[in-house]
Amino acid sequence: MCAIIGIIAGSSVNQSLYDGLTVLQHRGQDAAGIVTCDATGKFYLRKDNGLVRDVFRSRHMMNLRGNMGIGHTRYPTAGRSSSAEAQPFYVNSPFGIALAHNGNLTNAAQLKQEIFIEDRRHINTDSDTEILLNIFAHELQAQGKLKISERDIFNAVAGVHRRCRGSYAVVVLIVGYGIVGFRDPYGIRPVVFGKRDADTGTEYMIASESVALDSLGFARIRDIAPGEAVAIDMQGTLHTQQCADNAVYNPCIFEYVYLARPDSIIDDVSVYKARLRMGDKLADKILREWPDHDIDVVIPIPDTSRTSALQLANRLDVKYREGFIKNRYIGRTFIMPGQKQRKKSVRQKLNPIALEFRRKNVLLVDDSIVRGTTSEQIIQMAREAGARKVYFASASPPVRYPNVYGIDMPTAAELIAHGRSDAEVATAIGADRLVFQDLADLIESVRKGNSRLERFDTSVFTGEYVTGDVTQDYLDHLDQRRNDLNKVAEMRNAEASMIDLYNAT
Repeated sequence: MCAIIGIIAGSSVNQSLYDGLTVLQHRGQDAAGIVTCDATGKFYLRKDNGLVRDVFRSRHMMNLRGNMGIGHTRYPTAGRSSSAEAQPFYVNSPFGIALAHNGNLTNAAQLKQEIFIEDRRHINTDSDTEILLNIFAHELQAQGKLKISERDIFNAVAGVHRRCRGSYAVVVLIVGYGIVGFRDPYGIRPVVFGKRDADTGTEYMIASESVALDSLGFARIRDIAPGEAVAIDMQGTLHTQQCADNAVYNPCIFEYVYLARPDSIIDDVSVYKARLRMGDKLADKILREWPDHDIDVVIPIPDTSRTSALQLANRLDVKYREGFIKNRYIGRTFIMPGQKQRKKSVRQKLNPIALEFRRKNVLLVDDSIVRGTTSEQIIQMAREAGARKVYFASASPPVRYPNVYGIDMPTAAELIAHGRSDAEVATAIGADRLVFQDLADLIESVRKGNSRLERFDTSVFTGEYVTGDVTQDYLDHLDQRRNDLNKVAEMRNAEASMIDLYNAT
């Protein structure tokens, strides 16, 4: 999960890109980057590990000159945290192209070999974004034009669709033309575009979520459709075209569960309203299967589950209370690089209000249960705060399978529900009772906002991958690669600890 943004305007875009990335910071806290382009065609790039506010200082912002640019916030999808893989990426031929990407290519290894043998291009990192950039660049160069048009760009995007598999929402900056956005033929990862009127003319933005448009005063036009490309030239003219055969909506349903901000609209569905409906459905299941429940209070695990938890409490006619206070200066534990860091941060992140737990039967509500370590620690914190019984409800079904489309859960062994029944998961996390959302109810909660969405990527719940190219060998390879990278990370952390100890003495 990452954030992408692109803006073309009649004045400097550096501050708008920064502000937009700050709004989208929830999508990645590992690295951030911005590249801009001025009228001379020169690129200005700043990227590094860290939060947006830490990567960009005044001196960097002053150097990001130009009226068009793209930006990115990143988190690693395979346990790797490296500034060398911070985005955007740049290639000088043809024309000069910078690209940022949210998603994951499932045929990256094959493409890397093709690029070297057939396209005569060199890939310098392990990032599939660099692969995607070089494929787009090769397809654009194949158009054979000195001055390109939107038709050439759309042909290049069609070439990307023919060669690439997996998920990708992309923004591209092309010297001498403008900015481009496109989405994979399944529409797995979200991307939206909008416009605003300024004294210098109409300005356009492409972004991962509509909340970035809202915060900067852009009016949302619509989501980029699966397989579609959007191109805005330097004169401010918007062009759109479908570039894929048999494109069909299969948006990732986990965006609505956890990844997106509640004030975003994705594929014409309000994330907030979808989460309200998740709370209703979960409450209905409790009333159906546990009509004589003894729940005294419903407490959300902040922040993502608040919407569902409040609606659930109202439906059950049970008190809703804020039982945990969140430290705003600790990042989202789900997307933190490294399991040890996630575990360490839970108690730093949340502190229980004991009077809301003491001598009560508490129903804790979370958006999902992934690895289970966070849920286990939070349940233990509730007991230590004096809860008589601790029940747990998940607004989504059990996550039992790895994700290969850009979410950090590639290893089945890390998922607490993989190979376990609901009762066994309840025992593992220490809950007195556990209630999972039914998949059909989750789908209906989202689909009710847009009946045209007939299918979703629900692979983390079902193990069925919409692109049809994910084999057990591929999953095993991801598992092994993740283990290798984690071992390297542990060695580096150990070395850093030894250096710190040495310096302290």
